[in-house]
Amino acid sequence: MSREILLIEDEATLALLLRERLEKEGYSVTTCKDGEQGLARAISGGFHLLLLDVRLPGKNGFEVCRELRRHCSNLPVLMLTARGDVRDRVKGLKLGADDYLTKPFEVAELLARIEALLRRAQNAPPQLIDSLFCFGNVIVDVSKEEVLRDGSPVELTAKEFGLLRYFISKPGERLSRQVLLEQVWGYKGVLNTRTVDLHVAQLRQKLEVNSREPRHILTAFGSGYKFVPFP
Repeated sequence: MSREILLIEDEATLALLLRERLEKEGYSVTTCKDGEQGLARAISGGFHLLLLDVRLPGKNGFEVCRELRRHCSNLPVLMLTARGDVRDRVKGLKLGADDYLTKPFEVAELLARIEALLRRAQNAPPQLIDSLFCFGNVIVDVSKEEVLRDGSPVELTAKEFGLLRYFISKPGERLSRQVLLEQVWGYKGVLNTRTVDLHVAQLRQKLEVNSREPRHILTAFGSGYKFVPFP
């Protein structure tokens, strides 16, 4: 599965050059040329990384980064700019950017930084801001037991929410049905029941973009399930 990159860059020639090179490397690239449009696309989810220019029409890169983080987004951000001032680099990082590359740059260095950020994101736990967990286009407020998908409320039963909360607490771990029955339902002993499978199917239906091809709540064949915040 190709990695989805969002490129927000108003310089058409550079945007085309970067898109063609990234696609040759196997990435899927969506481009936007202004900050307002780019921010909306970033918030909508579905991307693995954001390449963000600083000097943009509408909202500049700093404003886009600030607003993106306010929406509890875990999306890795690599800022691109012609500015070489240390204060600008520091400002971008303080606003939530993960890395910073000054123009002009070698494409090989850009590719190396992208790969490093994607590896880091894949191995990182889901982001926690106060009691908020974020993955994909989903925000989970643990303290309020509320879930949003694309900004809209999602109704979960108590057990569905408990299962989701346990998945989030164990990112990347293979969890057997028996463990899930013990930890979420409080059942002991070996039980022959499809309770876990049915609840997983419901969570996928409510939270995954495509429940038949889930990206976050995965089947670990022969052992149970695995939650992957960054597919």
